[in-house]
Amino acid sequence: MAADPLLRPGETLDDLRLGGLRIIQKKDGYRFSLDPVLLCAFAHIRPAASVCDLGCGSGVIPLILARTSPAAQIVGLEIQQQLAERAARSVLLNRLQDRVEVLHQDVRQVQARMRAGSFDVVLANPPYRRPCSGRIAPRDERARARHELDGALADFLAAGAYLLGSGGRFFLVHLAERLVDLLGEMRCVGLEPKRLRCVHSRAGEAARLVLVEGRRDGAAGLAVLPPLFIYEGSGYSAEVMAMYGEG
Repeated sequence: MAADPLLRPGETLDDLRLGGLRIIQKKDGYRFSLDPVLLCAFAHIRPAASVCDLGCGSGVIPLILARTSPAAQIVGLEIQQQLAERAARSVLLNRLQDRVEVLHQDVRQVQARMRAGSFDVVLANPPYRRPCSGRIAPRDERARARHELDGALADFLAAGAYLLGSGGRFFLVHLAERLVDLLGEMRCVGLEPKRLRCVHSRAGEAARLVLVEGRRDGAAGLAVLPPLFIYEGSGYSAEVMAMYGEG
């Protein structure tokens, strides 16, 4: 079989296992995980909504939402130029360019280049780890995707608050260990926490991740949802399999 013309040397063409979607990834670079799939399933997207994904990486979230949600417009922002370009090619590969746009954009600079309140929904699967004292290669796209080298959690929240109109919804996945910081920072920028779901690898284990919904200028009141378990036995749980339309 001939190689896809959108594929470059050192890249792979991978199946997202969802809606026939395929994604272009660097063989030895950043590779997507289950986390954006969980976030997309958690998010509520209304018909004709305008959606922005902060730090879209290889484009997983925009691609999934274009296939599974009724959003009219989906924009992905990515600071790493090679990742942004790769995500744009994945959009073309899946013929979703009429609904999805990828911009090479630093989330810390959205106020200079984008209009306030221009989106109904904002999502973020930001880097989880603070810059540590150990050695991190600043040009390594995997390191930049995992560590806050191009913006801290507060920067992503501030960008989301700026891009949302009053009543707009913000959805984020992050480490459970940073939940206190997350909820406090959300309130500081006017994103009131409204829904929270803890994600556990298995029943009986501590939460690893949290899924949080915030509302721009929302009233106080947080709903804590039942936990989500990733694995049952030797495979994914029935709920996770349902996210892929399987099981």
